[in-house]
Amino acid sequence: MNPVIPKARWLAVHDGKILAVASDESFHEYRKGRTEFIDCKGKTVLPGFIDPHFHLHAFAESFVTLNLEPHQNIRSISDIQKKIGAISQKIPPGTWIRARGYNEFYLSEKRHPNRSDLDHVVKDHPIKITHRSGRANVLNSLALKLVGISRETSDPTDGLIDRDTATGEPTGLLFNLGDYLSQKIPPVDQGQMEQGIKLVSRELSSLGITSIHDASSRNNLSRWESIQRWKEKGFLKPRITMLLGKEGFEEHQKHLFSSQMEGNWAHIGGVKIVVHETTGQLSPHQEELNEMVLKIHRSGLQAVFHAIEGKTIEAACDAIEYAMDKFPRQDHRHRIEHCSVCSPSLAKRIASLGVIVVTQPSFIFYNGDRYLRTVPDSNLKHLYPIATLMKNGVSVAGSSDCPIVPANPMIGIYSAISRKTNTGQSILPEEGISPKEALGMYTTYAARAAFEEKIKGSIAAGKLADLVVLNSAPTKLPADEIKDVEVEMTFINGEVVWDKTS
Repeated sequence: MNPVIPKARWLAVHDGKILAVASDESFHEYRKGRTEFIDCKGKTVLPGFIDPHFHLHAFAESFVTLNLEPHQNIRSISDIQKKIGAISQKIPPGTWIRARGYNEFYLSEKRHPNRSDLDHVVKDHPIKITHRSGRANVLNSLALKLVGISRETSDPTDGLIDRDTATGEPTGLLFNLGDYLSQKIPPVDQGQMEQGIKLVSRELSSLGITSIHDASSRNNLSRWESIQRWKEKGFLKPRITMLLGKEGFEEHQKHLFSSQMEGNWAHIGGVKIVVHETTGQLSPHQEELNEMVLKIHRSGLQAVFHAIEGKTIEAACDAIEYAMDKFPRQDHRHRIEHCSVCSPSLAKRIASLGVIVVTQPSFIFYNGDRYLRTVPDSNLKHLYPIATLMKNGVSVAGSSDCPIVPANPMIGIYSAISRKTNTGQSILPEEGISPKEALGMYTTYAARAAFEEKIKGSIAAGKLADLVVLNSAPTKLPADEIKDVEVEMTFINGEVVWDKTS
């Protein structure tokens, strides 16, 4: 991924950084008594993968909470009931039961569960189950009572309480109330969370991911301090860029978050703003969004917009234009996350504003069959238009949005190239890109999304020795074989954090 030296035979690492890269036999000058040599036996070495849109806490919790994803043989609401009923027998009454990952599209009933479904099997435990998107939750009656939601509760300005049309009673299904629930429901205890973080670290290392951007809108000072603690204890190996939520940004403005760690292990990136139309209206309203973005823009941080379809993407662009007009600033690198439905004219506008898009190619693989059945043709023709964005000059980074889908970068790379679902159906094959461009989404362009292209994203002297060894070269394989490429070794700061053979 280095245009100066596109391919090489060897590289030397010293003190956590790449010392030299070359294609000849000149490595002999580095042969000294304590030098360690690793023969990769013709395999492929790439810069470590970067996942620039990842949910660290949610993924950690997924290891220590009930998994309701379809691949866990969850095919009906009855399957969900059995799982929850079984775990309720193992814990004391009153203990919260948490589960996540259900997907109504793959349930035989083709609907979300509701409070009655949960009450039918468990009454003396409060239950919260989270949709695969993270944007919806289902609570049983006891949980609704504990968090203070009843028939008299008004809908929040940017959320929705689903109600029985006859009685007005909440059905238990809540849209976009995650922040509210996080203030009312006790968090996963520290011991469980630390165990989850260790498992996250191992999973990421096994996938060759050496850096992540934690993109939760709930990130604040408390979470920053937790990340510092996990890094210092060695629980979390990959480097981390933390995007702040609204509360976190306000805290950061009062006093910059400090770090005891030296080097490039953790830093604050941008500020996450969720722009949506859950209630049928734009939230935040455009005027409020403009002022939020202007404040972030003036601070020198990146505005990072969760924006999925045309109206929300347009609103993000309007807010960036407003900020640039009020306070001109070069190379701001504000970001639009997802950018799932984007027309060519909108792609041109994004490019003209110097905005970076961080999208999720692997959604095509994991969710593509659902898209083909449920997304209107007017949107489907502009779905994840990666080639169109790139042709118009947009810098496009690839991410997973894990735990929405698995974190494996090879699936994302394969999807960006092939545009195929996991059943082999194609979605806009003309939007496919080359293997080298797809690799760049998870290396070079992902580094650029955090102003880190001078230290990450390619193999060059002076950059961090974050590397991944693959068993095959993705640029030399048929597209359908790319998704099966495996990680042999992963290095962070020049040290082995994953070795498939050990």
